[in-house]
Amino acid sequence: MSRRAGWLVAALVAALVCAVGFYLSTKAVPYQETIDHGPSPEAQANPYLAAEHFLRRHGVEVDHANSLDVLPGLEPHQRSLLLLGERSDMTPREADQLMNWTRAGGRLLFVAEALWDDSTSSSGDLLLDRVGLRQLLSKDLEESDAELIKDRYPELTKLYLEDEEAPAYVAFDTDFHLEDPQNLAQAWANSEQATHMMQLNHGLGTITVLTDAELWKNDQIDQYDNAWLLWYLNADTNVTLLFDIEHDNLLTLLLRYFPQALVALLVLIGLWFWRSAVRHGPLQQPAPKARRQLLEHLQASAAFQLRHHGRQHLLQNLQHDVLRRARQLHPGFERLVVAEQWQVLARLTRQPTRTISQALSPRPAQRMSSTEFCRQVALLQTLRNAL
Repeated sequence: MSRRAGWLVAALVAALVCAVGFYLSTKAVPYQETIDHGPSPEAQANPYLAAEHFLRRHGVEVDHANSLDVLPGLEPHQRSLLLLGERSDMTPREADQLMNWTRAGGRLLFVAEALWDDSTSSSGDLLLDRVGLRQLLSKDLEESDAELIKDRYPELTKLYLEDEEAPAYVAFDTDFHLEDPQNLAQAWANSEQATHMMQLNHGLGTITVLTDAELWKNDQIDQYDNAWLLWYLNADTNVTLLFDIEHDNLLTLLLRYFPQALVALLVLIGLWFWRSAVRHGPLQQPAPKARRQLLEHLQASAAFQLRHHGRQHLLQNLQHDVLRRARQLHPGFERLVVAEQWQVLARLTRQPTRTISQALSPRPAQRMSSTEFCRQVALLQTLRNAL
C-alpha cells in the first residue's frame, strides 16, 4: 500500500469515528442517579444524632453523656436533662439526686419504663413512682376512661397551645397511656384514646414524662411535628442527652475493615500449631514382656522391699534364712543358746565365730550406711551359701 492510500484509509476511519460520536451524542440523554449507601457509622452508633444536629441548628447547645456521673457538674438553671436510654440499673440514691436537681431549677425529661402494678402499688420505675404518674396499656383502658376525640388523625398525638388554632401532631407509640391520679400535670398531649406526654412542676424545675422517645430517633424525627416538639420542650436551655452509645468492639472493626488480615493470622496460627505438633523421630515402642528375665524380677522385688521396709528388714530376712538352713542341718538347733548356735554355725560353714557374731548380731536402730549394709549382706550370703 502506497503512502497516499494509507492517508486515505486513515481519513476514512477518522470520519467514521466522528460520525458515530456525533450520532451517539444526539441520542444520549444525561440523567442523575442517587445511590443510597445507608446511614453512616456515626448515625448507626447514635440513634439520636439527627436530633442533636437539629437542636444545634436552632441555637440549642447540646452535649451527650453515657451515665449520671455528669449530674454533679450540671448547673440546673437553664439546663435540660433528657433521659432517653434504659434505666433499669438506676439506684434509689440516683433517683433522689435527679429529683433534687430538678427541684433546684432543672428541666428533666424521661421515658416511662414500667407499667403500674396494682398488687404492689408501684411500677418499679423509680422516677415514675416518685413523680406520682402511672403508665398503663392503652388496650386496658375502660371505655369511659378513654378520651375519644374523633378526628382525621386518631393515631397521632395532639398538643394544643394557646393562641394556636391547630394543634401540633407528633407520632408517639399509642400502645401506652399515662395516668395522673393526683391531678398534678400542668400540660399533656393525647392521641384519640390515650395520653402520651405529661408535664408538671417540681420545685423550681419542670418534669416531662413520655411514653416513648422513638419519635426523636434518626428515622422518625423528620416526621410530622416530632422535631418541633423536641425544640419546644428544650427552648432557651442547654441540653444534655443521656443514653448509652453502642461502640463497635475491636473484633467487629477488624472483621469489617481487615477480614483478609484476620484470615492470614488464623492460617499462621494453624501452621504454628501443626509445626509444633510434629514429632521428631519415630515413636518408641514399649518393651515386649517376653524379654524380661528372672534377675530383673528379683531386682525389682528387692527394690520394692527396700523402699517400703528399709535395709533392716532385708538383713533380718537373710538372718532368718541362715538360721532356717542351720535348723535343717542340725536337729535341735533352735533349742541351743546363742553362743552354742554360733559354734554350730562356725563348724558347719567353716567360718570363725567372730564372723558369725558380726553377721547375726542385731543391728542398732540408727540409719545404716550403704557400705555397712553391703558388708553385712556379703557376710550373710557367705554363710547361707556355705550351708
